[in-house]
Amino acid sequence: MSAVVLNPAEAETPVTDVEPSELKFDARAYDEEASRKVALEHCNRKFASLKADQRIEWALENLPGQHALTSSFGAQAAVSLHLVTQIKPDIPVILIDTGYLFPATYRFIDELAERMKLNLKVYSAQRSAAWQEARHGQRWNQGLKGLEAYNQENKVEPMRRALRDLGISTWFAGLRRNQAESRSQIPYLEWSGGRWKVHPIAEWTDRDVHRYLTKHGLPYHPLWEKGYVSIGDHHSTKPIHEVATLEETRFFGLKRECGIHEIDLADL
Repeated sequence: MSAVVLNPAEAETPVTDVEPSELKFDARAYDEEASRKVALEHCNRKFASLKADQRIEWALENLPGQHALTSSFGAQAAVSLHLVTQIKPDIPVILIDTGYLFPATYRFIDELAERMKLNLKVYSAQRSAAWQEARHGQRWNQGLKGLEAYNQENKVEPMRRALRDLGISTWFAGLRRNQAESRSQIPYLEWSGGRWKVHPIAEWTDRDVHRYLTKHGLPYHPLWEKGYVSIGDHHSTKPIHEVATLEETRFFGLKRECGIHEIDLADL
């Protein structure tokens, strides 16, 4: 079978039995929004039949520019870290450190960074946590408006800066559709503001994650055993047994996303 080149003219025609090595991609073909939409729909259909490692291999080979993996080193973070670094060991791993992570999270970061020899790139807000509290108080306790201002300064701005400083054109993230309602429709591949974003394990279930961790002898976050199913800053994260719904484990149920995965990349 000849190679499949995803360009606007060809993307309208379904292609069957495509091997990863035959799924070619010319990013230069997508200067027009409508054509890009058609190509993305085609590509996401094809990704559905590939394995996670095949999606990663394809993205590294075909998507342009510098690549990076983002990780919060949360409950099941070892999966994406292992999957991607097995294929590209030196890929930059972007971590946003708010200064308010659990002590167990910092130890987990050290453990995985040493074990996987991660090329860790740590970014933080331009003002320290203590300085911010002196100026604004504890914004996470100031309702939705305060929480969003806190997330903007401590998570969104550092992520924007990281992507810009490192010259990232394509980034991988370990988001999964069953993690939250807000993530239920995430595609394998998306485009925003001139950057590609890849979710290689988008359709994985908790069982898939457990099987992968067990197979490769990888750990859950230490707080997983204490009922923390979603782990962020210690001041706005609760274990599942202390709340009524999954959404309430983060940000007091006011919102689910911290903002990093809602970034308008067009601002970069």
